[in-house]
Amino acid sequence: MKATIQSFLDIASSLASENNYDRLLARVLKEMSEITGARSGLLYLYEPQKDALDVVQIYADHHVVETDAQSILMSDRSHPVVAACYSGSHILQLQPNDLRLFFSVLPELSHVTTLISIPLKDRNGTLSGAVALVIDATVIDDAHLAMAEAVSGAAAVAIENQRLIQEQKALLASFIQLIASAIDAKSPYTGGHCQRVPVLTKLLAQAACRETSGPYASFNLNEEEWEELHVASWLHDCGKVTTPEYIVDKATKLETLYDRIHEIRMRFEVLKRDAEITCWQAIANGGNAAELKEKLHTELRQLDEDFAFIAECNEGGEFMAPEKIARLKAIAERTWQRTLSDRIGISHEEKERKERTPEPVLPVSEHLLSDKPEHIFTRSPRDMIPADNPWGFRITVPKNLYNRGELYNLCVTRGTLSEEERYKINEHMTQTIIMLGKLPFPRYLAKVPEIAGGHHEKMDGTGYPKRLTGDQMSIPARMMAIADIFEALTAADRPYKKGKTLSEAIAMMSRMEKEQHIDTELFRLFLTSGVYLEYAKMFMKPGQIDEVNIAAYI
Repeated sequence: MKATIQSFLDIASSLASENNYDRLLARVLKEMSEITGARSGLLYLYEPQKDALDVVQIYADHHVVETDAQSILMSDRSHPVVAACYSGSHILQLQPNDLRLFFSVLPELSHVTTLISIPLKDRNGTLSGAVALVIDATVIDDAHLAMAEAVSGAAAVAIENQRLIQEQKALLASFIQLIASAIDAKSPYTGGHCQRVPVLTKLLAQAACRETSGPYASFNLNEEEWEELHVASWLHDCGKVTTPEYIVDKATKLETLYDRIHEIRMRFEVLKRDAEITCWQAIANGGNAAELKEKLHTELRQLDEDFAFIAECNEGGEFMAPEKIARLKAIAERTWQRTLSDRIGISHEEKERKERTPEPVLPVSEHLLSDKPEHIFTRSPRDMIPADNPWGFRITVPKNLYNRGELYNLCVTRGTLSEEERYKINEHMTQTIIMLGKLPFPRYLAKVPEIAGGHHEKMDGTGYPKRLTGDQMSIPARMMAIADIFEALTAADRPYKKGKTLSEAIAMMSRMEKEQHIDTELFRLFLTSGVYLEYAKMFMKPGQIDEVNIAAYI
């Protein structure tokens, strides 16, 4: 009896301590098969949505294998396993034909066998599943059956606990992917980013795990660390839910909710009409028609050229020369006449901004391009981040929340974003860390905020938002930094650029590695393992995939 009790306690303890759901199911079936001396068996799980029992594990030849071969409706009470779920453990003599009829997935036998059907119910009597065991003997030892029934209770509790954990994990995973998909769907220009970065991060992590020599020879991730990396990579940009869509999508310098280049165009149209009216009035007053028309032609041509220049500047680019900025400022000095009030039919907030200056008497002459006080959006105290903030952010916060000045934005020297807008884009990183820091992650996911929040940091400590050095970052965080950059460079769905070719992206990342922006050893692994090419074949357009001489960068 002592041995039996000890055996039961050992089995119950081992089932309770198993945290892998699939291994737990296999262990339940194997333990109960060995207790009863069964030659084969099946483990069923109850699915409430279908009101059915699904076969998930098969025991035969001393081995357990997964399957999804059979499903039995609970309404089929003629089936011995279903009958056992309603009435308790069930013993039945099986003819070979019965075995084939009820359990076609089990090995066929030519002699009479005994079937033991044991329901798996937890302490509340809730059905979790059932076990069907096929035994060669025609007489069943009562002690073995009692032991199996006792173990079935412990097994049901262990299965139910693990099932609840699995369901919670599945819910969390679905919720995480829902957030990432919503962020990608929010902007057509970042579509797929939140889904591609996890793939590339995991490819690089897998490559590191395969290393048998070098700096990553001892690197390995267990099941919980893989899940931690999975969650972190899917949530690495969750802070983008707070970023205004029109900033994420800003394709031109004057674009907000719409492109204000159309306002500028209309002012040029007004100037052209004014020039024509002035010309014809002068001719009507006796002026030299030929000279006036030539002057008109010259002025219209200049206006066309000036607007074309402004339109070109509005598109943004890699660099804007000082002479172009000087020309913009010169064009801005021209004036046009406004005869209608700009303080009617507008929102309350815009009216408040305009009231910073007295309303001029109409008609009024205004600069062709202007930076007005009303273009400034002040930053509220809640948008400030003090130097002694609890998250360790070391960032410079612009004075203003936004500056919509026309000349100010057209003079942006690189890309289309102003200083304030670039900060707003980068703010998604601080928001990611703040949001993830508020979530009660279980202990095995404790590093998710650190991994997800580090992909804009640089190895030399000049990154964002904490200015961490490479030594202060975990290896998974450094991996994600490489994945985020490579995806951004090669993505073909950005509004402001086309996707780089493979060779262009690798060359740019090589410069980043030399400038200590990304991890040197990980970048080498990224190249030598072929991860870059594997990812390219999965997500890049064929025209982007060109030859790369990786020897030049190692």
